[in-house]
Amino acid sequence: MIRSELVSLVAQDNPDLSPREVEKIVSTLFDAISRRLAEGGRIELRGFGAFSTRSRGARIGRNPRTGDTVPVSAKRVPYFKLGKEMRIRLNV
Repeated sequence: MIRSELVSLVAQDNPDLSPREVEKIVSTLFDAISRRLAEGGRIELRGFGAFSTRSRGARIGRNPRTGDTVPVSAKRVPYFKLGKEMRIRLNV
């Protein structure tokens, strides 16, 4: 599902909201999640899952085109852990 599909589904379920209002709600939600992860925090949506970040250390990588080794710096990457209720729904 892409963002515009999510906005359409939310708009269909909430006919009292205008498409512009739904877009603003979805944008606000995504911005809040992004901001919290950038601060190093964690977001938990009960029944759905939890978003967090994990640290990856520096390493030596390989350029696939030339085969040369290249240094890859340490970084934080997003991580998602599926919630128990969602796992049950997916595996029924």
